[in-house]
Amino acid sequence: MAIQRILIVDDSPTERYYLSDILVRNGYTVDVAESGEEALVKLRAEKPDLILMDVVMPGANGFQVTRSIARDPVLREVPVIICSSKDQETDRIWGMRQGARDYLVKPVTPGDLLDKIAALG
Repeated sequence: MAIQRILIVDDSPTERYYLSDILVRNGYTVDVAESGEEALVKLRAEKPDLILMDVVMPGANGFQVTRSIARDPVLREVPVIICSSKDQETDRIWGMRQGARDYLVKPVTPGDLLDKIAALG
């Protein structure tokens, strides 16, 4: 599956802009959600090819939303890459156990992000 449409889920406007800029410059179509709850609504309305998920957000955190996606028979095929400032190995392992396909620590470098997306595509 070629990845074209990416949903960025992050409560930080700066982070959403930074990631969107990298992706749009590289030919991807980007949508954004400011919370886990908004992400689930958008996912059900129009399923993206990939989700970039922050962890620390008000309301449902990224681990909870990733787990919800992984358990949903309609959404579980959409891969999730967690992009978080949580940089402990236990955080990475926990994120992967919730259903994430990969884990990036912020600040995310453009090269690392694009490489991870290419590996999934």
